[in-house]
Amino acid sequence: MLAPLLRDLAAAEVPILAEHGLTMWGYSVLVALDRGPMRSQAALAESINADKTRIIPTLDELQARGYIERHPDPADRRVRLLALTDSGRRVKDSAQSAIQRGEERWLSRLPAGDRAAFLRALRRFAEDGEQNT
Repeated sequence: MLAPLLRDLAAAEVPILAEHGLTMWGYSVLVALDRGPMRSQAALAESINADKTRIIPTLDELQARGYIERHPDPADRRVRLLALTDSGRRVKDSAQSAIQRGEERWLSRLPAGDRAAFLRALRRFAEDGEQNT
């Protein structure tokens, strides 16, 4: 039951992200870096369940647009420290707000009690998932 729902929700995000000049992977990177800087590209890739070599073009694009910064780690110059810029946070926040408005419209089809129960269940699954990583 969840697979078609998740596909529909992700498909609804694609045009919103395109309006903001982002791909799904780009948005995922910005959201992850908004939680805090990452010590390496490998750590970032792991946090968003991406292949570390395949996200490099995404990181290059985000850096070129001024949304992220990558600096050599003074302790190990092979490692890149990644951080979100103010510009990156603004575009992420704008895209996230538009996505959340779409989610609100989608959730508004449920009666208030069902909606509250559904959101509680989603929060529980999200918390359980974070504890298992």
